[in-house]
Order: sequence, then C-alpha cells, then structure tokens
Amino acid sequence: MGKPTGFMEITQRELPARRPVDERIKDWNEVYLPFPETTLKRQASRCMDCGVPFCHNGCPLGNLIPDWNDLVYRDRWKEAIERLHATNNFPEFTGRLCPAPCEASCVLGINQPAVTIKQIELTIIERAWQEGWIKPQPATKPTGKKVVVIGSGPAGLAAAQQLARAGHAVTLYEKSDRIGGLLRYGIPEFKMEKKYIDRRMAQMEAEGVRFVTGADVGGNVSVEELRSKFDALCLAGGAGQPRDLKVPGRELEGTYFAVPFLMQANRRALGDAVENGVTAEGKHVVILGGGDTGADCLGTSVRQGAASVKQFELLPCPPQDRAGDNPWPEWPRIWRSSSAHEECEARDYNIETTHLSGENGKVTHLHARRLDWVKDEQGRFKPVPVEGSAFTVQADLVLLAMGFLGPQRGGLLERLGVELDPRGNVKADGNKMTSVPGVFTAGDMTRGQSLIVWAIAEGRAAAKGIDAYLMGSSDLPSPL
Repeated sequence: MGKPTGFMEITQRELPARRPVDERIKDWNEVYLPFPETTLKRQASRCMDCGVPFCHNGCPLGNLIPDWNDLVYRDRWKEAIERLHATNNFPEFTGRLCPAPCEASCVLGINQPAVTIKQIELTIIERAWQEGWIKPQPATKPTGKKVVVIGSGPAGLAAAQQLARAGHAVTLYEKSDRIGGLLRYGIPEFKMEKKYIDRRMAQMEAEGVRFVTGADVGGNVSVEELRSKFDALCLAGGAGQPRDLKVPGRELEGTYFAVPFLMQANRRALGDAVENGVTAEGKHVVILGGGDTGADCLGTSVRQGAASVKQFELLPCPPQDRAGDNPWPEWPRIWRSSSAHEECEARDYNIETTHLSGENGKVTHLHARRLDWVKDEQGRFKPVPVEGSAFTVQADLVLLAMGFLGPQRGGLLERLGVELDPRGNVKADGNKMTSVPGVFTAGDMTRGQSLIVWAIAEGRAAAKGIDAYLMGSSDLPSPL
C-alpha cells in the first residue's frame, strides 16, 4: 500500500461536511460540500495491506477497492478510474446512493472506523469527468444482433452499455418521459442531481444505445412485435409493486404511495408543471416506513414546507452498535441517520397504524398504538400491542413508504408468460435467462427490492448471459 502505517497514524474517519440545514432546505441541490483532495488522500492511506480484503466480497460488484485506494494516495488518478470502471459502469451513482456494504466489511472496521471507500469512489469518478477521461467506448465490430432492454434504471442502463460495447445493436425502452427510472424520478434531487444521468446518457448514445421514452411494453408497445424484431430481450423494470396499508380509512383522499409523491416532487424540481399534484406544503405529514424511501419523503416534505412531519416505523429502533448476533463482516443492523433526519428528526419506532379517519372523504387523523416485540415458542419475534398505548395524530397527508412486493403483475410479464419464483419475482437461471428462451432479466425485477449496487451487478450479469446466448460465448465481465 502507499502508506503501510497509514491506518495506525490516521485513526479518524473524515467525510464531507453538509451544507447548513437552513440553507439547503430552501433548494433542491445536493447537500454535501466539496471534500479537499489532501484530506481524501489521507483517508485513502488508511486502507490496510490486509491479507484478505473483505471489501471485495462486501461489494456485489467486486470493486477492486484496495487497488484504487492505493492509486489515489499515489496521485495516479487516471489508473484509479480505469480500475474503478473495470467493475462499475456508474460510480457517480453508487458513490452517491449506495449504502456502502464494502465499508461494513472493511477489515479496519473491526476495531476502527472503516475506510471512507464510498467518498474515494465518488471523488475518482468526478475527477475523471473533470479531466475529460470519460470517453465513449463504441464497439470496434458490430455483431449484427439486436437486443432490447426494457427499463432504464441502473440495471437496465448497465446491461445496455455492456451489450453495446460488445457490438450488439441495443434499444432501451422506458415507459416514462425521461430515461433513468427511479434514478430520475424516485431519488430526490438533493441526493443526486439528474445532470449526472444526462452525461452518462450522452456517452451511451455515442456508444450506439438508442433510447425510446414513453414506451410502455405490454401497453402501447406490443410485446409480440418486440420479440419478432429483436434477438433477445432484457427485463429490467424493477420491483414496482408497493406494499399497501390494509387498515380502515385507507381509501381516504390524502393517503398515497411514496413513489408517486416523490416522482411529482422530482418533476417540479426539474421545472415540469404538475397539474392536480400532491405536495406537503402546509400539511401535517405522516410517513409510514423507516427506510431510505421514507427518509426521501421526509427531506422532500421539509423542502415543500410541511406544517409538521412524523415518520413511524413498525420495527424497534436499531442499536447504536452491532449486536452480539450481528458480527463483522455482516451488514451492521444499527441505527443510522440521513441528511433528511438532520433537517427534521421525526422518527418514532414500534408504531402500528390501526386506522385512518377523516372528514368529507379526506384524511385528517392517523390512529396508532405502540408495540412490544417478544419471542414466541420458536424463538421468533412477534409484535404485541402495548395496553393503553393508543394515540392519534393529525394527518393531512399520509405517505406509504413500506417497501415493495416485486414487479408489477399483468401486462408485460403476463404477455411474455415468464415464470415467477415463490416471492413473486421473475425467475431466472444462472445466466439471467427467464423460463422463456431469449428473454433475460436483471435488477429488482428478479432480486426483489434491493440496492443500486446490486442492480448494476445484475445488469452486467444479464449482459454477459445475453452475449453468450447470442454469440455462443462471452468475454464480458460479470460479478455474479
């Protein structure tokens, strides 16, 4: 490593500062301030010369993390981006949005704060863009094969780029009016500005990828026509079936799923006019669900000028540190706080919604009770209502951010006749091919709700499977 004693000399983990809360809640720009290069290189020097780099295994993409940490420390930035791009098509996405399972499995993390892998990754890719090192990589020889990718989230984008670089003619279909899937409309602008998607699109178009928006395959685009025109299909439509709240009063106006709310907010942030839309302005907002989507709703509601915001989670509050049954290098199930929670700490745990009530067909109150989680005879935790704990809160807007149950049923999947697994996801073999020959799948559509880094890994794996199916073998790299 560049500095073998770095991890002993520099024990403090440093990250970029966030813009002041009072400033950032007035706009939709990203919340982090620039990070000095000297500080970053010092952090890179903390990467140990460990015998087995568990970060490789923690990262679904198999990123060569110690390699590019060392190169950054040595000021060899161009080599660093080459190492980074060898396994990851879009480090600017993962460097902003991935929860960094690599850091959770960092060997230094056993007894010190882990290496700041995610920030180093982000700085490498942004330096590469600034230096003009990111160029289109069109195939040198076309194969004559045509592939359609359906869905333009990170899995679909990764699959499309890999296939185009292998020489196939790739068309990417997106049902929305812009490319990016949930990267574009589900992730708030303050977490990732959409200009980063646009510059990758320009690179991919120069590599031969054709983008088609407003294309709802199985709706206004015929599945049968696509099958007749293309040699292979890749399904990358995500897990768009949200988990619903099954309580009395759910039908009241003012109760909405989180993603449509976030999509409208993102459209407004991009300057689109949204007629008859839903905003949190002046409303008492209750968010159900304590994950990232709930936090995104929280930050969005604050920026829209909500009168108050509460975020309720069914499960208990996680511990501050790893529990005894959650050892390194497992993903730490600990309490975390996002930038949105710094802007408005609204979380409460062990809360079960019992019903909603309202007036004139509109929700006005949410009724809930507290829970205890106790072990049953099989040792499994189950919720038990706390006697006398019922309470009521004012709620003009209830946002359901309770996760997803797999891909949307009917339409595309029904027309293709692909087999589903017991969880309701699209079933695939080791090459990512579905039960229908020539039809492949990637991302949340086959994994279920997961991380952006898994989506890119799935897209790369599907691209290799498709390339091998069309050509008999494939030299494309795959992490899976």
